Order: sequence, then C-alpha cells, then structure tokens
Amino acid sequence: MKVEEVPQDSRFLDDTNLRDIYYALDADGNYCQVASVGWEPKNDALSLTWENILEDAEVLRKEVLAGEKSPLAYYMKIRLFDVGILASYSGIPKRSIKKHLRPEIFKQLDDDTLKKYADTLNITVEELKKV
Repeated sequence: MKVEEVPQDSRFLDDTNLRDIYYALDADGNYCQVASVGWEPKNDALSLTWENILEDAEVLRKEVLAGEKSPLAYYMKIRLFDVGILASYSGIPKRSIKKHLRPEIFKQLDDDTLKKYADTLNITVEELKKV
C-alpha cells in the first residue's frame, strides 16, 4: 500500500492522541511508518466488541442493584479488568478480590481498600460505591 492509501477512518481515535501505525511505500518506493486514525473493518470490530461489553455490564449493573454482586464487578467489566489484572495493578490479592465481589463483604471494606480499588479503576470512591 502507498502512503496516500493508508486508511483514515476516524471513528475511534480521532479525538485522542492514539494512532495506529502502518507501513506503506513512499514516493521513492521505500517502506515508511504512517500514522492512521483508523481502519473501517477494525473500527467495526471494535464497535461490536464494545456493544457486547456494555451489554454484559448492564447485566452486571442489574445484578448489583438486585444485591447479587458488588459494584466492583460492574466497574471491573467496564474497565476490562479481570481478577488477575486487578490484583496485579492494585496489589490486592486475587482471593480478596473474589471475596469483595460479594455485596455483603464489599459493604464492610475499609476506606483504604476502597481507595486502592478506585485509584486502580480510575474512578472516585463515591462512584465505586454505586452504579
């Protein structure tokens, strides 16, 4: 592909500093890196993926409101964290995180633990306590 043929479908990356890098041929026939704000098939796949994630998150939100799960489960889903990733980033053991997914245990958490979760998930403690 030539430099001028590099896709520029800006549905997702246009408002960010993120760019995909593609290799294309310049006018001299040499390969060079070209930044792209997106490619339609990739953006379609991302769109579908996010729809699925948000549908799953809505199911979790309803479970939180019904008292079946803690708000932590919801925020983990929308931030794309699993127990292992959250443990790695927060320093909280996996076993503890699994316990904290239960609403009755989550309600008893101290402020320091809630702060660790909130900081890791890039939300406030107040947001973490509700959905």
